[in-house]
Amino acid sequence: MRFSAFPCFLATLLVVILTQAAFAQSPTIVRVEEDWELTVETPDPATDAPQIACVISPWSHVYCLYAVFELNHQSLPDYQAGGLQLQLWYGEHPLGSCNYPNEGLLSQPGETIRWTQSMRLEDGKLWFEVINGTSTTWGNFGGQGYLKTSLLTAMTDLNGYDPAVSAENSGVSYADNRVPLLVLKKVRVYTSTGEEIVDETVRVVHSQD
Repeated sequence: MRFSAFPCFLATLLVVILTQAAFAQSPTIVRVEEDWELTVETPDPATDAPQIACVISPWSHVYCLYAVFELNHQSLPDYQAGGLQLQLWYGEHPLGSCNYPNEGLLSQPGETIRWTQSMRLEDGKLWFEVINGTSTTWGNFGGQGYLKTSLLTAMTDLNGYDPAVSAENSGVSYADNRVPLLVLKKVRVYTSTGEEIVDETVRVVHSQD
């Protein structure tokens, strides 16, 4: 699914101009990958519980463009229980969404779900995608093109990315007592020259400890 984000063009251009000098000596980041892990202790399919939403943004904020990955519910355009949904947002305004075909509800006690949230710049577009997903409820998900979206952009790098923004804006949105742990385990960024930079800081987003 593709979108045109002309409302964000001026904000993007302004940030690019203001930060060009600052990043002149820095690597040009063109791809970001975040490895996530979720443990569900006692799901309740009768109440669609729990529900999780994880954010990834090319900026150090969520006032402009960002993506949201929802697990065990789909809130756009209208609420639907179960499944997986990748959403594109501009501030508080949804731009669109794409769904995974398996719309199952979490029901397996002690299930661990893993996935990678990615974004990249390619051919004048900013792409968001969920890849490398593993679960009992939905099987292997991501990478097939279902959870993938893009939009036109004037951005030339992803140097504004901050994993703290992902951690601070993600969480268990409903029935957090059923989730022992939600964690951003690792971050990888890739530069325009092909260099891989790995951040192995474990960022605990939700914990019952």
